[in-house]
Amino acid sequence: MTYLIILSIIFYIFFPAVIIQLCKKIKFFKNIGPILTIYIVGILLSNLVIFPFEEFSDRLFSVQDIISSITIPLAMPLILFSCDFKHLPLRSAVLSLIFGIVAMITAVVSGYFLFKPIAGIENLNNISGLLVGVYTGGTPNLAALKMMLGVSETNYLLINSFDMIVSFVYLIFLMSIGIKLFRWILPYKSKRMAQKLYSYPESGKRLGQSNEIYDKDSDYQNIFTREHFPRTLKAFGLSFLIVIISVGLSYLIKSDIDMIVIMLSLTTLAIASSFSKSVRKSQKSYDAGMYFVLIFSLVISTMVNVRDINFSEGIWFLLYITYTIFGSLIIQLIFSKIFKINSDTTIITSVALINSPLFVPMIADKMHNKNAVVIGISIGIIGYAIGNYLGVGLAAIL
Repeated sequence: MTYLIILSIIFYIFFPAVIIQLCKKIKFFKNIGPILTIYIVGILLSNLVIFPFEEFSDRLFSVQDIISSITIPLAMPLILFSCDFKHLPLRSAVLSLIFGIVAMITAVVSGYFLFKPIAGIENLNNISGLLVGVYTGGTPNLAALKMMLGVSETNYLLINSFDMIVSFVYLIFLMSIGIKLFRWILPYKSKRMAQKLYSYPESGKRLGQSNEIYDKDSDYQNIFTREHFPRTLKAFGLSFLIVIISVGLSYLIKSDIDMIVIMLSLTTLAIASSFSKSVRKSQKSYDAGMYFVLIFSLVISTMVNVRDINFSEGIWFLLYITYTIFGSLIIQLIFSKIFKINSDTTIITSVALINSPLFVPMIADKMHNKNAVVIGISIGIIGYAIGNYLGVGLAAIL
């Protein structure tokens, strides 16, 4: 079995490079993009390839869990190093966060009164609390609220499974037509945004003026050249150091909010490092970070097993979750249209709340808007912090 585990690790590390090349060489995959392609391939592999040995499946899950746990913490600082935090649209970000939370609560509450008479689910108020918690925070909030609200193991597993499926469909929607649709409905000025947000003072160039930096076709290229590799390697070393410090702080604090502590520490140290000219000179650190995100995406997609889900038993959970995710998206879109919040801020807010900060970099990359990363991560961290309060409070009110 050991050789199968080694092959699995090699597959997870190097297969994203194959996908990148496919997206560069073949127009069909180029239009889809590497992240969405990886998700589709991963889902197909996890549900069409049946592993005959239960022992291998258990050990593979351990490998998947380890890889998914280390790739995003390493990716976050690398991605943030290249961001310019002097020109962030803070007003839009704060308003978008408020409207995103209000939209989520509105969707959950309206869904509660819609499904309560027909679903016949016991303690639906507690289920509503779970949904508010997970869609303003993330999986850590979902697990915490399960214990706080006394939700049964069966209902928890159903909600967790359906959440993964519907959230995946939601991401496909955004990456296929959603981003273009939002940019058509809401304010979006690509050239001005690029010139305002993405600057490299030391080179005298701005993203939007330099095809080498901003052109999506140049992503992941030239990382190993003499010009870029030494700086990228130094950036990786700094990222690794930041991860070690952040994990160490979470152990020192010894609380049940380890994820919040780690994410806050990662973000703060990475942002502080980005103000150093020598750190920002590593223009390929963003691409290196996004490669870790691709590995994470491949691992997560291969963990979704549709065969193990009892759809008939949890059909109302599936409908409630679908209504909540897409209903909140529509409500937030209406708020953003009224208050003229730009499309990218609206999208990244929705992703940060619904999918958690871990998925922010891949959507920001799909939008070709690197500085949306820090807005999304900040909003997602706030969501982690308030998710438990909102979940318990709403369950009690309902």
